[in-house]
Amino acid sequence: MRKNIVAGNWKMNNDLSETQALITDLKSQTKTTNAEIMIAPAFTNLYSAFDSLRETSIEVVAQNMHFATNGAYTGEVSAKMLQSVGIETVILGHSERRAYFGETDEILAQKVDAALAANLRVIFCFGEELADRKSGNEEAVVASQIKNALFHLDASAFKNIVLAYEPVWAIGTGETASPEQAQDMHKFIRKTLNDTYGNDVAENMSILYGGSVKPNNAQEIFSKPDVDGGLIGGAALNANDFFAIVNAF
Repeated sequence: MRKNIVAGNWKMNNDLSETQALITDLKSQTKTTNAEIMIAPAFTNLYSAFDSLRETSIEVVAQNMHFATNGAYTGEVSAKMLQSVGIETVILGHSERRAYFGETDEILAQKVDAALAANLRVIFCFGEELADRKSGNEEAVVASQIKNALFHLDASAFKNIVLAYEPVWAIGTGETASPEQAQDMHKFIRKTLNDTYGNDVAENMSILYGGSVKPNNAQEIFSKPDVDGGLIGGAALNANDFFAIVNAF
């Protein structure tokens, strides 16, 4: 049975004191929910966040990692380094990593392999640009991103993967795909999995929506049958907004 997940991607926001303050606010609101709750602070604050939240139900995850285990990769972080500070899940393939840092499907396939080999769970991101949507090419783009990075894996690997569909045109723009558009794409993604790996993989895959989810639209988006939660950006930086989204379930 697939899980409902709400993951807050803090991106390059919050220094140590700001991270600690936000975590204090989050801890004051944590209660029993119908969703897994995750937050992804900056690398510099991962251990502090993990240590502060180790007795709670909030999981601390990483925003990125390198595919190498070690070596001359200045500024990069490996799976082993993440695990050494308590991290068990990593976000890979975010549209900002693709756009600003040149991450290709081939690079992401290597990162996915490295994460899974280290027994990390992967939140794998993908999604189309505005031009793809306007040209009616969004399904082909999404299918290509998924297949190129993930479809070399055995079916058993997918138990450690969460998918996050993020229409790039709806990230940080104030635009949001309609709940119907989100459902249509999530349904297509599930069918794409089913066509190659079968119903068991497809129906047990959590697929998150990552395009400007807010407290005022989360419930309607999450009510769609193929939407299993959200990868939250800006709203995750405010404890009240974040838990309003969590509680949308």
